[in-house]
Amino acid sequence: MYSNSAATRSAQNIFLAGLLLLQVACDQNKRSSEMEGVVQADPELVNILENGTRLEKLASGIGLLEGPVWGFGHLLFSEMRSHVIYQWHPASGLSKFYETGFTRTGPNGLAFDNEGRLTICEHGNRRVSRLEKDGSLTVLADSYNGKRLNSPNDLVYRSDGFLYFTDPPFGLKGKYADPQKELPFSGIFLFSDGKLQLLTDELSAPNGLTFSPDEHYLFVGDDNPQQPVIHRYQVKANGTLSRGELFFNARSAGASSLGGHIIDGMKSDIQGNLYATASSGIIFISATGKYLGTLQVPEETTNIAWGEDDHKTLYITGTRSLYRIRLKIPGRRTIPGNPVPPAGP
Repeated sequence: MYSNSAATRSAQNIFLAGLLLLQVACDQNKRSSEMEGVVQADPELVNILENGTRLEKLASGIGLLEGPVWGFGHLLFSEMRSHVIYQWHPASGLSKFYETGFTRTGPNGLAFDNEGRLTICEHGNRRVSRLEKDGSLTVLADSYNGKRLNSPNDLVYRSDGFLYFTDPPFGLKGKYADPQKELPFSGIFLFSDGKLQLLTDELSAPNGLTFSPDEHYLFVGDDNPQQPVIHRYQVKANGTLSRGELFFNARSAGASSLGGHIIDGMKSDIQGNLYATASSGIIFISATGKYLGTLQVPEETTNIAWGEDDHKTLYITGTRSLYRIRLKIPGRRTIPGNPVPPAGP
């Protein structure tokens, strides 16, 4: 009697285990179909990316896009080959915003200051400038200690108006070996009160940068193909940085297995998660530095920006197209206060 009962329970356990495995397989297949185009490395990704949410292409065939920034109800972004800054409006679509007239490689990173003026990384012109409300252009920084900057790449404002930007030599034809390169390093700079200050020169290829939600930390991506990493710097009250520490290593985390360049443009959300662009798409990184997964995009991605009133829409620039996707967590707002919209140039 005992042996028959044990055998029955054993058979029931095997049957229930089979049902459980079948349910798990169904759930995985369902998640795979709902999260199409997503490589999920950690279950926490579902806290950011809604099941069933799909990537939307807004415009294509434009050129090499960069530096998106949302403000005043529309998105601005750079087209680096035609030297044009475009705008995309949810109602009217795509149009030209500003003909830069820049030489060589065109504009790159863009950001609004506290007064609503557009600040531009003039990649090929090797300077950072500001578009005034009357349409004129003011050069903020073009040299350091008497030597020309390399090619300012990306920038971000702290809420008090301090401007931070990266300066790798990617805009120079010969890059690191270009004979016109004057600075022997690739710096992270601070511009405030009309003065330019070098914060650190320890990264070989500083690229995208973003603040933590409380602005206590500045994250900077090192787009070094041999060692793609993100460094975290503690920000002091005077705007300078503490010694950097390694926050995320794409290779050791497995994020680089998808190929191509790894750490380009970067943003954060209000919970401290990081989003980095790469050849394969958008890399999701938790506030503790854990690799959560990758949103695959049909082309190489260059930069990202939060948009819409709730800041839950992530706009993505690529090598040919503009995309967007809705997420669960709002992004960190990059326009403090209530600035006045700029006048069209």
